[in-house]
Amino acid sequence: MFDPSGLEVLDRAECLALLATADVGRVVFTSRGLPAVQPVRFCYGQDAVWFPAEVHTDLFGAAQDGVVAFEVDAIEPRLDAGWWITVLGRAVAVSEHEVPWWPELASGSPAGQLRCVRVPVEVVSGRRVKR
Repeated sequence: MFDPSGLEVLDRAECLALLATADVGRVVFTSRGLPAVQPVRFCYGQDAVWFPAEVHTDLFGAAQDGVVAFEVDAIEPRLDAGWWITVLGRAVAVSEHEVPWWPELASGSPAGQLRCVRVPVEVVSGRRVKR
């Protein structure tokens, strides 16, 4: 199936399979009433996106039961091939003990400064561009 722009529309299964192949994405959230975007390292599992956020930041504040968007992509520099996935969900801070891959997400960060954020995949959409 293609959208009006001629882009291939990906189904949920394709979106989640591609989401699982990436390591870095972007969280879109509200900060002081304005849109904000921040790149993060993340993992996908248990039908959710998981990423670390430093305490006392706007990103962590948005993770306190706030609706966020999460975007990940792999696009060729000339924009003639690639894909992108967008996830919408209500972010919540969780104990790192609930996250089996927490050590890999938190590596290289000061102890005690990070918390884990979980964004369940409530809505997912994706597109693919082909040459």
